[in-house]
Amino acid sequence: MNERTRQGDLKRLAALDVGRCTFAASLAEHGTWRIGGPADLLVEPESVAQIQAVVYFARTRGIPLLVIGQGSNLLFADAGLRGIVLKLGSAFANIAISGNTITAAAGAWVPGIARRAQQAGLAGLEHTIGIPGTLGGLVVMNGGSQRQGIGDNVRRLWTVGEKGKLTELTKEECRFGYRSSALQESGVVVVKVELVCPVGDPRVIRHAMLADLRERRRKFPRKEPNCGSVFLSTAQMHTSVGPPGKIIEEAGLKGTRCGGAEVSHRHANFIVNTGGASAADVLALIDRIRHTVHQRIGFTLACEVRYVDEQAVIRPADQLLVFPGT
Repeated sequence: MNERTRQGDLKRLAALDVGRCTFAASLAEHGTWRIGGPADLLVEPESVAQIQAVVYFARTRGIPLLVIGQGSNLLFADAGLRGIVLKLGSAFANIAISGNTITAAAGAWVPGIARRAQQAGLAGLEHTIGIPGTLGGLVVMNGGSQRQGIGDNVRRLWTVGEKGKLTELTKEECRFGYRSSALQESGVVVVKVELVCPVGDPRVIRHAMLADLRERRRKFPRKEPNCGSVFLSTAQMHTSVGPPGKIIEEAGLKGTRCGGAEVSHRHANFIVNTGGASAADVLALIDRIRHTVHQRIGFTLACEVRYVDEQAVIRPADQLLVFPGT
């Protein structure tokens, strides 16, 4: 599709009832790393019907489509994105609780869900209280902390497929694994999630959440823009060589910089934007870290963070690098 045709299609989409539309939206303003060029069109829907309309429009016309929440696990290309960014955020964030079941839209803020659960005396989401993202993205990657995953609490969810069809999936169909799910490669958009939580004491749950937040404040960078953990941590890795932060710190890489990107002095599995960092800076620093660690201990670090190119193709950041590992 040529530039003129694509721009014409995007103008037609923006004229429809699909939510708030912004042309040439800076992706740096929609990701926690504060990095990224302009997206041709950013759409912020308020309903499932609007999401269905955008997905159908993009897929039937061959326009690249990227779905994001807070962009907390993504590195956007410096050139931006030549297509549509569908942002599921505060305009699509309803949360409802009935008994021990929480039903929430994909754009719901994860710490907000955790707080609502605590107030209702529902346990199991304490580990999510400090995760700066939205529910849809968390579910797709089976995110969490303390080696837990949100997939443990999922009963079922609803997705919008390639042609805009709404489909219900069970927990088993999602095939949740450690920081993974079948949803990642499916091309569907998660729009609503049903979570089941055991009943607990609100005071005990609150105590656990406050403890988690204190630990996060102590360990993780708070002021500098970052994406959270850069490298994937697995049980096998912990047993054989230790967690990524420890490995990187022991390699003497804390404070190492490439342009405006720096390995955090507070936690070595975080790369922070010290000001004006580019995606190229971050990728170069990731490459340097992986190469140094591999030379030192023979272990190849895999990236948890995903890189998004101009055509909305998402892949682990290490797949773009000079040092391929083994």
